[in-house]
Amino acid sequence: MKRVRKSPPTFATEAEERAYWEREASTAGLDWNAAARVRLPNLQPSTTAISLRLPASLLDEIKIAAHKRDVPYQSLIKMWLAEKVG
Repeated sequence: MKRVRKSPPTFATEAEERAYWEREASTAGLDWNAAARVRLPNLQPSTTAISLRLPASLLDEIKIAAHKRDVPYQSLIKMWLAEKVG
């Protein structure tokens, strides 16, 4: 038995649309047997900005180390953290 994909109805108000999607499954018309795995090679992990207070001398040393490696200092900090945590 093959499901027939039907289009959602048009809605007069946002409240009607909300009520419709609360009771209807958005994936009901999908044929998962026809699905194929895909690779997303350029997908970047999400990041969160943080504020970190460091002594000025320590930040200067980090910036010097980053300059010697020809990488941005924030990237170097991330690399060091990843090495220590992982």
